[in-house]
Amino acid sequence: MAESTTEVLVGAAVLGAAVGFLFYAGQATGFSTGAKSYDLHASFRSVEGVALGTDVRLAGVKVGTVTALNLNPNTFFADATISVKDGVVLPADTAILISSEGLLGGNFMELLPGGSPENLASGDEIEDTQGAVSLVSLLMKFVGSSATQPAPGQP
Repeated sequence: MAESTTEVLVGAAVLGAAVGFLFYAGQATGFSTGAKSYDLHASFRSVEGVALGTDVRLAGVKVGTVTALNLNPNTFFADATISVKDGVVLPADTAILISSEGLLGGNFMELLPGGSPENLASGDEIEDTQGAVSLVSLLMKFVGSSATQPAPGQP
């Protein structure tokens, strides 16, 4: 009888830990059901390093997540849908760009609000976008340009 009680208590503790972990994971990734949000759309030349669930930040504070990424067959651009928390009011001339947390950090989408008196509404498109910058491409341009330029003092 004591063994079965111990097994039930251990099972309940494991189940409680699993539920707690799932709740924490939902809160950390922004998939909590209590938060209301609205969707905005943007089209990028490249969304390299961005995936579903990637943070959308404003002034370094997480205000949303990426909820959809699709290739537009007409423009060959990546169409992104982001979900922004209700209460975050963005001017109509807001820009969105893909930023990096550092050389080895991940990418996130950064919102840069403009000064328009009109605001974006649910379903609107952010027109001003800047895609991901490839670190490898930048290094190749730097190495290529330094190899073709003469050293200082040489003709």
